[in-house]
Amino acid sequence: METFLKLISKKEVYGLLIIIAVSILVYKLFIMLIEKLINRTKNPFEKKKRTTVFRLFRNIVRYAIYALAIIFVLDLYGVNVTSLVASLGVVSAISALALQDTIKDVISGSSIIMDNYYVVGDYVKYGDFLGIVTELGLRTTKIMNFNGEVLTIANRNINEIINLSQKQASVLIEVPTAYEEKCEKVDKVFNEIIEEIKTWPTMDKEKTYYMGIEKFEDSSIIYALRFYCSPAKKWEYEREILRLVKIKYEQNKIKIPYNQLEVHNGK
Repeated sequence: METFLKLISKKEVYGLLIIIAVSILVYKLFIMLIEKLINRTKNPFEKKKRTTVFRLFRNIVRYAIYALAIIFVLDLYGVNVTSLVASLGVVSAISALALQDTIKDVISGSSIIMDNYYVVGDYVKYGDFLGIVTELGLRTTKIMNFNGEVLTIANRNINEIINLSQKQASVLIEVPTAYEEKCEKVDKVFNEIIEEIKTWPTMDKEKTYYMGIEKFEDSSIIYALRFYCSPAKKWEYEREILRLVKIKYEQNKIKIPYNQLEVHNGK
């Protein structure tokens, strides 16, 4: 027991424990403070922006705490920290030349946030790749499409990107319907569908409407509706509306024409 007390009473031991404890405490306090700042706003766009900034600077703060903790530990064990810091300055200059691309990534990442290009959770288009920003780091941006594929882009290479979350997605749905069906009957079904989908989240009620007859085809009349919603919900809502149309048509015995092959027996 005496040996243990003598051991922990040494400056090198209890000092090390204090440095580790203080470092963890400072980091935890930083996390708590940032989370309070994020949750203070009710605006979803502003909340996403703050979350992205938090994720970006969390790593910076973590590494800064690590660096300070290491310096304090070295000083505790008698290492000449002053000369070490001076040496680090020279090493940093050399490293800056070697890590030019990384520095460009960090600067570009900061510009992306400050200029509101996009934030985590935004639906974006990069070239032909469509997806949601899942991670915005110091060096890279990760975008995941609806097939689960993840595209990782170095921030310095993001020169043209389209943010689709800052505007609504417009979707036109065309439904082929048999010529013999009464217009009034079809109109009634579509008006019921419109009233139902207007209650869906992120659906723009003012811009969601039934258009009526869009055009005449060889074997069908095309009825159409248009809706506006958040880009992330575009395909989900389109599939649900098509499903709803099929159900309503079956309930009201409205025919959807389809190509048929007629075979005649020579006999």
